[in-house]
Amino acid sequence: MHPSCQPRARKRPKLSDGLAVIDEQAHALAIALVRHARFTLLHVNADDRPDWGEFPAVRRTLERWGLLERDSSREAVLEQFGVKVTKRTISGLFPARAVVDYLDTNPADLLVVATEGRDGAARWLHGSVAEAMARCSKTMTLFVPADAEKSFVSLADGTLTLNNVLLPIDHTPDPSAAIEFARRVADIGGDGKATISLLHVGAEADTPRVHAEDGARWTFARMRREGEPVAEILAAAEVVAAELIVMPTAGRAGVFEVLRGSTTERVLRQAPCPLLAVPASSGT
Repeated sequence: MHPSCQPRARKRPKLSDGLAVIDEQAHALAIALVRHARFTLLHVNADDRPDWGEFPAVRRTLERWGLLERDSSREAVLEQFGVKVTKRTISGLFPARAVVDYLDTNPADLLVVATEGRDGAARWLHGSVAEAMARCSKTMTLFVPADAEKSFVSLADGTLTLNNVLLPIDHTPDPSAAIEFARRVADIGGDGKATISLLHVGAEADTPRVHAEDGARWTFARMRREGEPVAEILAAAEVVAAELIVMPTAGRAGVFEVLRGSTTERVLRQAPCPLLAVPASSGT
C-alpha cells in the first residue's frame, strides 16, 4: 500500500509522562497498523532543519497501547507490524502549499490532518494557494477535529471501533467513490458491523439512485431530511451517533481547493467527529 501521510505544523501540550498521544497521529497510526502501510510524519517548518522534538513518538505510542515492549528498537515497528515509519521536515511558510508540493513527488493514498476547534479548517484553507491545491486532486483527506465528540480510534489503546458512518449523497459530486471507501473503512473498523447511513437532504423525488450493497462488515441505511444542507448533515450526524462522516468532493480539483466555501468545508468546521473527504475521481 502507498504511504499514509500525516503533516505536523504546530505544537501540542504533552501529557504528564512525556508522551503526547495526538488525535491525528493516533488515527493515522491505527490505520497504518491495520493496512500495513508506510507511515510518513511531516513537520512543516520555516526552514528545512529537522526539529525531532516536534514529532510524535510512534514507538512510545505503541508501548502505551500495549502493542510494543518498552525500549524496543526502531526496527521493531517494521518487523512486528509491517509498518515503515518515516519522519520528514519540509520547509514552507504556508503548510498547505508545502504539503501539496511534497505530495507531488511523494504521492499518498491518505492524508491525515488535524483541525483546531470550530475554525480549525481555516488554517489549511486560507491564503493564495488555489493553484498549488489543485495538484492534490486524488488524495483523500481525513480531517480530525481536536475537540471531536466521537471518533473511531481510541487514544488509550489504538483500537478501531466504527459502528456508525454518515455519508451525505446527491447527484453531484458523484458519491460512488465515497461509498466504496466507506465500505473499505467499515471493513477495518473493529469487530462489529457498521451501519453506513446514506443521507439525502432534499425532496424525495430528487434522491439519487446509488449502488450500495450490504456486506459482511457493513449494512446500508437510507435517510432523508429537508432543510439547509449543512444544518441537516450535522443534525443527522448527531442522530446516528456517527464516528465518521464521509463526504464526496468534486474530483476536478484538489481537495483543499474544493473545500473552500463548499458544503464539506462548512460541515468540517462544526463536525462532531472526523471527516473523510473523498474526491469523486478517486479510483475504486
